[in-house]
Amino acid sequence: MTTTSKTWGPTEPALSVRQVLGLERVLAGEPEVVAGASQLDRAVRWVHVAEAADVGVMLSGGEMVLTTGVLLAGDEGAQAEYIQSLHRAEAAAVVLGLGRAFPAPPDVMRRAAERCGLPMVVLHRPFPFAELTEEVQSRLVRRKFAAVSFSESVRTALTGLITADAPLQRLLDEVAQHSGCPVVVTNLAHRVLATAGERPAVDDVLRDWERIARQAGGNEVDGWIRAELAGRGERWGRITLCGYRGDTATGRLLADRAAEALVLHRMLGGNSAHTWEEQSAQSLLTDLVSGVVPARQLLPRARAAGLPVNRRTFVPLVVRDGEPDQLDRVLRMLGMPGLVAELADSAVAVLLSLARDQDATALAAHFAARLRTESGSSKAVVAAADERTVWDDVPAGLREAQHVADAVADSSAVLDLPAVVRLKDVHLRGLIRLLRDDPHVQSFAERELDGLLCGAGEDLLAVLRTYLATGRNKSRTAQLHHVSRPALYRRLEAIQGRLGVDLDDFEQAASVHIALLAHDAQQG
Repeated sequence: MTTTSKTWGPTEPALSVRQVLGLERVLAGEPEVVAGASQLDRAVRWVHVAEAADVGVMLSGGEMVLTTGVLLAGDEGAQAEYIQSLHRAEAAAVVLGLGRAFPAPPDVMRRAAERCGLPMVVLHRPFPFAELTEEVQSRLVRRKFAAVSFSESVRTALTGLITADAPLQRLLDEVAQHSGCPVVVTNLAHRVLATAGERPAVDDVLRDWERIARQAGGNEVDGWIRAELAGRGERWGRITLCGYRGDTATGRLLADRAAEALVLHRMLGGNSAHTWEEQSAQSLLTDLVSGVVPARQLLPRARAAGLPVNRRTFVPLVVRDGEPDQLDRVLRMLGMPGLVAELADSAVAVLLSLARDQDATALAAHFAARLRTESGSSKAVVAAADERTVWDDVPAGLREAQHVADAVADSSAVLDLPAVVRLKDVHLRGLIRLLRDDPHVQSFAERELDGLLCGAGEDLLAVLRTYLATGRNKSRTAQLHHVSRPALYRRLEAIQGRLGVDLDDFEQAASVHIALLAHDAQQG
């Protein structure tokens, strides 16, 4: 998510009226701005030397017009109309060389330019217009060439990443490196799907994203430059450069190239905007579970992703072997705000955000019941942590729910578990899960189970696991392993012989059970 360099596009910036007036050749003519001083940052697209009274009809916008006004002298009506025609043509500025026609700035033209907001500049010393047009035109041509080169370099880099099957995040990191500012991808409802850029800058943008995004609207104030994400006749999102510090034209070009790449990435990968939402949720919840990033720093991302976070009750859930799409669909059916993300080891995390006056326990049970109905399985188990009312406590809640899910992963087939399993339901198995990485526990497990950890002992280990999990119920164990009771008795005798224990003795059976739970936890 961080960038190591900042490249703000072509090094030759767009020429503004102010910059043209600052050129050495222009300064030799002693320029004076007599009108439209507040508009000197207008971009100059081209420079024309023209003496025609109706020059406005020959312009297409953005030109700086150089004139001596020889055809306007003595006709105040023509002077006013001249300025009006330039304004209608959206000229960048007019530069009048003082001399025989106008020894002083004409008041009529000055007042008309001021009313129109058109920069009007007079030159007090004779000035060769040809030299100015040559210099400005050459600078503009160089800038256009640089823009084309920049556009192609960005397109080549992004296309190369797409060809290499790079993930969305890698593409956005490349865009952020070129732009030197935070990059945000949203759906049409302003929900953040992905971000790139230096983490502190991104967090600053996301801290009040909803207000900032709507306030920015479609304009490009303060470097907020947007491009639509659309394909096959459907508009489905936006990419925004947040605070781009280069010139606006280059920013638009970069945003357009980025949008093209994202649309191509989606079409070639068969991805959808919903998949990007899943990736956003996965990144957020993974960071919450890992604890690498403090929860408080992740709050702007959660808010920008559409999760209600103010005065809420958070319910951390983890579902084993669940499908994120299915869980997300259940949330939408129940109208419960939340995030869904696939974690490691076939676990799916769900973070519910409920109003403070809602019954979190009842709603978690309602969610689990609907999930069982939708999945068509009565064995779907939802692991839950106690609800949290403070955002900083959410990571611990998610880890607790994951711990509970891990604890029941190997036992759900033989234990009668509630639809929503909590820490109090996993008892000893939960404790062993917490201690599984302790070297003393590992040594204990290997020592107790040594006779079954190799060769044919693996089959007997499975029988032992079921026998102990069912509370040493021989009938149930025989049924689950599809063997007769006499056959089961022979296997139990073999197990006791290999381990040197008496499974009818409670303490010895408990010791073996604890060792087996530790072994399974380590393997899991």
